[in-house]
Amino acid sequence: MKKRVAIPVTNEQLSEYFGECSHYEIFETDGKIVDRKEAKFPAGTVATELPGWLEEIGITDVITFKVNPKIINLFASKKVNLFVGVPIDSPQNLIEAYLQGKLESDEKIIQEITVVTNN
Repeated sequence: MKKRVAIPVTNEQLSEYFGECSHYEIFETDGKIVDRKEAKFPAGTVATELPGWLEEIGITDVITFKVNPKIINLFASKKVNLFVGVPIDSPQNLIEAYLQGKLESDEKIIQEITVVTNN
């Protein structure tokens, strides 16, 4: 099954924040083989617009370190899988770990973005 995986990149590494990056590396995979890699720039800079933009370009999965908790549901509504809390590394190392099923999330980051606040 073909998948399109987006990784937010700054300085050739995974960006610390999903919506604050220089571009997204897009990897097209079919099973365990990477078919294509391209850099895409988001059309809008507002974080709430990014899940829709990623859906429009056919993204199935996003690998990220941190993401604004307010937009997590937007990803779910667009049927885009989100891998959060992934340690900062190069896009190539991350896609290889993804393909091997070895992506790991930092539990502290997961807790940080999933804590429900009553503001």
